[in-house]
Amino acid sequence: MAELTSMRNIGREMARKLTAAGIDTPEKLLQAGAKQAFFQLATLYPNVCLVHLYALEGAVRDVDLNSLPEGTKEDLREFNGALRGKRGSAP
Repeated sequence: MAELTSMRNIGREMARKLTAAGIDTPEKLLQAGAKQAFFQLATLYPNVCLVHLYALEGAVRDVDLNSLPEGTKEDLREFNGALRGKRGSAP
């Protein structure tokens, strides 16, 4: 079985947090998707930030988090803002 750390953008600490949130394989992360995985992380770790969400989306897409398209980043900022109870995009 593949390890979470075999995925792009997923280091040991992120893998540990994902496992605690019930996502312990790359397959489970792909099935959940970045937004659901981030929601599960935020439930356990309220201090996760937008960069974590970018990292998860990059892992799902198998791209570096800095290479995400701007439209995707905007969508993720809006999701993060909504999750945090903010209106509009998060900075």
